[in-house]
Amino acid sequence: MKGLFKKNTKYAIIGSGSWATALVKILLDSQDEVLWFVRDQNMINFIDQDKHNPHYLQAVELDTSRLLMSCDINKVISQGDVLIFCIPSTYFISELIPLTVPLDEKFIVTAIKGLIPERNISVTEYFNRIHKIPYDNMGVIAGPVHAEEVAMERLSYLSVTCKKESTAKKLAGVFRCPYIRTSIGTDIYGLEYSVVLKNIYAIASGMSRSLGYGDNFQAVLVSCAYQEIRAFLNRTYPDKGRNTSLSGFLGDLLVTCYSQFSRNRTFGNMIGQGYSIKAAQLEMNMVAEGYHAALCIHEINKKHKVDMPIAEAMYKILHEFRSPAIVFKALSEQLK
Repeated sequence: MKGLFKKNTKYAIIGSGSWATALVKILLDSQDEVLWFVRDQNMINFIDQDKHNPHYLQAVELDTSRLLMSCDINKVISQGDVLIFCIPSTYFISELIPLTVPLDEKFIVTAIKGLIPERNISVTEYFNRIHKIPYDNMGVIAGPVHAEEVAMERLSYLSVTCKKESTAKKLAGVFRCPYIRTSIGTDIYGLEYSVVLKNIYAIASGMSRSLGYGDNFQAVLVSCAYQEIRAFLNRTYPDKGRNTSLSGFLGDLLVTCYSQFSRNRTFGNMIGQGYSIKAAQLEMNMVAEGYHAALCIHEINKKHKVDMPIAEAMYKILHEFRSPAIVFKALSEQLK
């Protein structure tokens, strides 16, 4: 893995949603060229012609003369040195089915905000177990940041985590630009799972709002959610250096629970209004990772038995189809 993060290093984005498009924009502001796997050739043709993604962040103008796009995942991965995966976790396995090129000499970065359903493992855990990629050769990037604010070039902050601090510093440098600041850490597990958990709590935040709970309750809800994240991380995978990175976890939790751009908050708001799961998903036309995460965390926590009343409440509503009003009334008695 020597020579990475140098001038001739090639960066590849795998995915074409809003967050992937935002990352492409960031990299085009710091790199000469960017490789981009876009699964639909028609979409590639549109981007080439109209200079923007037809489905996401349409206001972002892309310099296609410096974009090397392909719907062949093997072509993009074979040419890239640093592979940045930004596919919704629900579709992650199916997108990788055609993959035949080796990943041995690649540096893997995940910008995915969910666990792999049914396997109940994170993306780094998947690459480590299935593709034998050492954790030294992987990184995680996360918020607090929303793709929509990146599109508007509003000042935003990225958390960049690798096993080695020196590697994290180099990777963070790749994403810095006039409107992006970065912080670094070494707690890969903590960052990856906190990103998963905050989406569950954002659904709870949106749901509580639609059920008529006010700012006072929201403040308690989010504070307790933060404590649940800490308890889960420290029980499942203790890390002595984690306290230094918890501020980044908190920032990501806050922006996801309160922002108008949060798809998980929007999803929760719709469920609280009486939408069915399927109707909310269809109307949003975007993946709310917290829906699948609620089930994954419930299954993982069967072993660890961490006290997580908010996460469990979301599991009951989303996967056992309990009444949001009744579950929240019970939840309000548990929070303190």
